[in-house]
Amino acid sequence: MNHYLIKEIEIPSIEVNGKSYETDEEGYLVNLGDWNMDVAEYIAKTENLNMTEQHWEVIDFLRKYYDEFQIAPAVRVLTKAIGKKLGPEKGNSQYLYELFPYGPGKQACKVAGLPKPTGCI
Repeated sequence: MNHYLIKEIEIPSIEVNGKSYETDEEGYLVNLGDWNMDVAEYIAKTENLNMTEQHWEVIDFLRKYYDEFQIAPAVRVLTKAIGKKLGPEKGNSQYLYELFPYGPGKQACKVAGLPKPTGCI
């Protein structure tokens, strides 16, 4: 009789309200359909963010952008698109970095339950 040792593979995940959500090794949701406001709040806390109306405005924008184009925008595209939609006072890097200090593309997409934007390290 042969015995095989199968190595356990730990799948990264987060637990919110008693439900487990699969993430990649960087904490991005694997299944976009798993996203909800509670999951977003949880991820925001892990990123040391206190979500405000301004944060949610950007998150909502990103989710709509992703629905339309099936891609998370790079920071330059995000900045320009937010400027067109929400006004020039919000469509600039300084404003977005104040909201998402670890990178408006990378950090905001994580909270929004979207994949990491291409070009982000």
